[in-house]
Amino acid sequence: MLAMIIVSVAILVLGFALGFEANDGKFTDILLTWAYIVLGIAVLAWVLVGAIVAFKNNPKSLIKIGIGLVAIAAVVFLVYLISPGAPAMNMLKQPEQGILKLTDTILNLCYITGGIAIVSIIAGEIVMAIRNKKA
Repeated sequence: MLAMIIVSVAILVLGFALGFEANDGKFTDILLTWAYIVLGIAVLAWVLVGAIVAFKNNPKSLIKIGIGLVAIAAVVFLVYLISPGAPAMNMLKQPEQGILKLTDTILNLCYITGGIAIVSIIAGEIVMAIRNKKA
């Protein structure tokens, strides 16, 4: 973990020292790639630690975790399929079609999770109000 922090700080210092826009945005690309790598490591660690803890506590819960991961992967895949990959507005040089499709996928996933969060909050408050009224 210390090595990841050192690499992150080194990339930031080099980017600020040499300029993130210098060399056609080379350090910006490096920083974004490093962010993806760190995010991937974090998600992988989260899944592995969760699986290990779940296996120690209740080995049958691994089936639930597997079903949950498959369901999440299916939702992400479906959102990817329906994402249009529309051209970016106000940009002279357009990114590749694959990048546009991934960007639209992430935006649509944010909309979906935001909507689910709002509905969950409202439903939770309604349920809580009904339970408090009965008591």
